[in-house]
Amino acid sequence: MSDFTFLIKKAMIVDGSGKKAFRGSIRVEGERIVDVVEGTLNAHADMVINATGLVASPGFIDMHSHSDFELLVNPLAESKVRQGVTTEVIGNCGGSAAPLNDLLKEDILKTMPLLEEASLELTWSTMSEYMNLMQRKGLALNVAPLVGNSNIRVFSLGFENRSPTENELEEMKKILARVMEDGAFGMSTGLIYPPSCYADTDELVELAKVVAQFGGIYTTHIRGEGYTLVNAVKEAIEIGERASVPVEISHHKASGKTNWGKVKKTLLMMEEARERGVDVTCDVYPYTAGWTRLDALLPPTAYEGGVEKLIERLRNPETRGEIKEEMMRTSEEAGPDLLGAPEWDIIMISYCKGHPDLEGKTIEDIAKEKGVDPFEFVFDLLIEEKASVSIVLFTMCEEDMRYVLSHRLSMVGSDSSALAPYGVLGKGKPHPRTYGTFPRILGRYVREEGILTLEKAIRKMTSLPAQKLDLKDRGLIREGMWADIVIMNPKRAIDQATYQEPHQYPKGIEYVLVNGKLVIEHGEHTKALPGRVLHLSH
Repeated sequence: MSDFTFLIKKAMIVDGSGKKAFRGSIRVEGERIVDVVEGTLNAHADMVINATGLVASPGFIDMHSHSDFELLVNPLAESKVRQGVTTEVIGNCGGSAAPLNDLLKEDILKTMPLLEEASLELTWSTMSEYMNLMQRKGLALNVAPLVGNSNIRVFSLGFENRSPTENELEEMKKILARVMEDGAFGMSTGLIYPPSCYADTDELVELAKVVAQFGGIYTTHIRGEGYTLVNAVKEAIEIGERASVPVEISHHKASGKTNWGKVKKTLLMMEEARERGVDVTCDVYPYTAGWTRLDALLPPTAYEGGVEKLIERLRNPETRGEIKEEMMRTSEEAGPDLLGAPEWDIIMISYCKGHPDLEGKTIEDIAKEKGVDPFEFVFDLLIEEKASVSIVLFTMCEEDMRYVLSHRLSMVGSDSSALAPYGVLGKGKPHPRTYGTFPRILGRYVREEGILTLEKAIRKMTSLPAQKLDLKDRGLIREGMWADIVIMNPKRAIDQATYQEPHQYPKGIEYVLVNGKLVIEHGEHTKALPGRVLHLSH
């Protein structure tokens, strides 16, 4: 049977390179783009898409995603592909679905109630086994996996807060090398999350050198995005420079009012580092609120030994008091960082399995309703929910976000998982970026406000991340490229998800092709699963 062919005609083609759009035609044969011409292409095709009034671009690459387990629960990846995402980078912020040992499996099962609800068993151990499982189950989009630094660390040190011995570090490097051989695109760190945050700069440099040997990248949720922002960016650049590895600074922002404006300095630092030969870039989402776990507000020492030890400490009145004191002391001495000095009115519960009635409310409002101290409420909730509570934090300013978004070194990452408004993935109030990141940029920041041209915005979503990931045959509308294509209505593209009603698909994304197969047709999911688990070529 010959390959199925598509002809997309009369489209305004934005090819992903940043160059000016042109009206033309695209022909797809099988999984690849075979013709791209200006004007009309008269050729036979099994399916013709008349794209009059529509824009055709490369499929969007979500540079920062957390769909590691969600894609095994629901491979349709609806909240992503309906935005036009055709490839997502998973395993960010120091945590990945592989490799796993018994200690990691135990911790993940305790802290991710989703897995039990979805009856998802952790049957794999290695990255190769995980990647093969995803491919066998099928995917609606492509996936480029990173390995989490926390996973590597737990293999050698468990959840201990100390530096590795020489032998332990060598063991970590060997484990990392095996993961890179399996095809991972690099290593991520989450330097506010235990146990990744227990690693010092020298340890991370040694691991990053292994990543560099395989041509991978180092992505990092840096060691603080508030009062420590400048030093944290400096550390990320230092790791890249010393290890000769490309650096991607995740969801770049300045958190907390006293830190607003610092992104101008940090982006200048990145520019200066690039002049010295350090390949450092960043990603950003178009919102002024973050999304994380409630236990991330606690000092890292509280998590030493894992979730059971955390709960023990919170049950003990003495250590509970010490944790509260440390949170207050950090706030008073250093100003707001992640938890914003605990400013409870800007922290909203977004997911709480045992208390869905709390979702959408701020901690301040809940504490007032209950007549309790906010700290005591938070500690009790963490105990009851085994630390499995998600929060949205309103800590950023619009001016900073626009500055980062419009900067030449930024690309787009949703910092979210692939969800859907139904089933186990339709619960809670996830951050609206889950459903709206890419159309929000196209609608609000391109069409309505004009802070980016359409060509520049699409480059940030396509060829720029493809270049960072060394995906030589994706991210552009060119002959020979994989046929990952989005066809959108530039006058209608916009997000609809809100903080109170987040499970809403965007408008204006009419067709999405992944590897030459229609996944979105007339705005609806076809249920096709043509995605691939991508491997870094060494």
